[in-house]
Amino acid sequence: ELVIGRPEAVYFYEVDGRGPCWAFEGEKKFLGWFRSYLLSVISDQRSTKNTFNVYDLKNHLIAHSMTVGEVSHMLCEWGSIILIMSDKTALCIGEKDMGSKLDMLFKKNLYTVAINLVQSQHADAAATAEVLRKYGDHLYSQQKYDEAMAQYIHTIGQLEPSYVIQKFLDAQRIYNLTNYLEKLHEKELASKDHTTLLLNCYTKLKDVAKLDEFIKGEGGAEEHKFDVETAIRVCRAAGYHEHAMYVAKKSGKHELYLKILLEDLGMYDEALQYISGLDLSQAEVTVKEYGKILVQHKPVETIEILMKLCTDEGEQEKKRTLNGVYPFRLPSPIDFVNIFVHQPQSLIDFFEKFTSTVKNSTAQVEIHNTMLELYLSNDLNFPSILQDPSCSDVINLASDNSNTLSKVGSKDKSSVSVEDENKNNSRIGRFEKGLSLLKSAWPSDQDQPLYDMELAVVLCEMNGFKEGRLFLYEKMKLFKEVISCYMQAHDHEGLISCCKKLGDSSKGGDPSLWADVLKYFGELDEDCSKEVKEVLVYIERDDILPPIIVLQTLSRNPCLTLSVVKDYIARKLEAESKLIEDDRKTIDKFQ
Repeated sequence: ELVIGRPEAVYFYEVDGRGPCWAFEGEKKFLGWFRSYLLSVISDQRSTKNTFNVYDLKNHLIAHSMTVGEVSHMLCEWGSIILIMSDKTALCIGEKDMGSKLDMLFKKNLYTVAINLVQSQHADAAATAEVLRKYGDHLYSQQKYDEAMAQYIHTIGQLEPSYVIQKFLDAQRIYNLTNYLEKLHEKELASKDHTTLLLNCYTKLKDVAKLDEFIKGEGGAEEHKFDVETAIRVCRAAGYHEHAMYVAKKSGKHELYLKILLEDLGMYDEALQYISGLDLSQAEVTVKEYGKILVQHKPVETIEILMKLCTDEGEQEKKRTLNGVYPFRLPSPIDFVNIFVHQPQSLIDFFEKFTSTVKNSTAQVEIHNTMLELYLSNDLNFPSILQDPSCSDVINLASDNSNTLSKVGSKDKSSVSVEDENKNNSRIGRFEKGLSLLKSAWPSDQDQPLYDMELAVVLCEMNGFKEGRLFLYEKMKLFKEVISCYMQAHDHEGLISCCKKLGDSSKGGDPSLWADVLKYFGELDEDCSKEVKEVLVYIERDDILPPIIVLQTLSRNPCLTLSVVKDYIARKLEAESKLIEDDRKTIDKFQ
């Protein structure tokens, strides 16, 4: 550019013609250019002095002005401006550093100039942000909040956000604060707290449109422009459940999605439907997390979900690989026991359905153990599991403090409340199922049952389940424990019937059981003549005890008379006499 100074102005000429002009009055003695400044020595008509001005044309201001004498030459060398005076002296004028210039501009509130200055000097981002902050503070002090926020937004990435946030929180300028927080999220510089604050601003303003744009807009949860869990938490707290569910679903936070459905909205059917659509591994995790509440409100449907998880019903062909092997491990029903902690009846239903479907599960021993514990427990508080309460067969029960057994059927029904009667019926039904399980899970061709044998014995003992104890003792060939159960119950008829079965040596029984039975009757303090006579028949038949031992054993019972053993002794004496006579004849024959 060509610069020409005229008394009325300074003219700029470019290749294409005359450019802009600047109205600087006065006769121009010298013109020059230093960096981005126009230099001019102007004569003062009113005095012999001259004025040296440095013009900042970009910012439309005089950067420097001073009175000088007669100037003979003006040079720009060594990074300075040199004025050579007529008296052979020289003035060296240097440019102030950036900081000094900015301080001067700040004092004069020339913030726009300061901003242009740092931008023209290509200052770093931190220095530019500091100038913008000061300008924002100046506007804020004048309560020009919108203009101040415009400056603060330009400092994002350099200025600590809490500085700006605190100012506008104190001023209760929620609209400006919302604008700033939105910009933070756009630049992906927002923290969890910033997300919380922005969502709180939206909810406080009840600006659903803005909330929709933030949550459901392009990017959103999928590109993680905000902290997902924070957004869900804030939306839930403010009652915007739809938005919280949207974020949870989009981001794959299945547990949080279900948490909203179940805990906030009580939409149990929708929750079950959602779980059904998840991958098996994800469904397993969510059921373990929220299974308790699902079982409480939707037990049947929850059990259906569990059956699909544990048996992969309906998905087997799709999930198998080419060689017919599952690419994942199906969860065990035992893994879900804890969700039934308050719903034991539902646990029974689940295990019954599973065992009827899967015959060779690797967890069948644990499942059977749990089922036995449920069947034989005394204190389950749930409605009767019997569909037909007419089942009132006699089952021997025992109290917790003694082994004395009594027959339920002999109780006075009029003295038992309806609640107690239902409880008893429920227990009877469970005992029947328990006995059925004990038998079915111990096939005749196996030496060991498909449950913990010792645990089963303990459960039967603890809960007074005589039928179960008898079955287990018999399978374990503990015949003496079997007859001991009848002895404790004073069930004489059952005792003798049992001995007929277990005391038959031809069927693998133990004939010595009759000796134990005889001893039992001999120690009773009551008349049991009928039973003793029947026992003596088998003792005599198998020649289990000598007559002298029989007499000594029965003599302890004061209620027994000689007539009980008279026929037995007579037959034994007759047999002995016959043997003696036969021996005599044999001796005589050989003499």
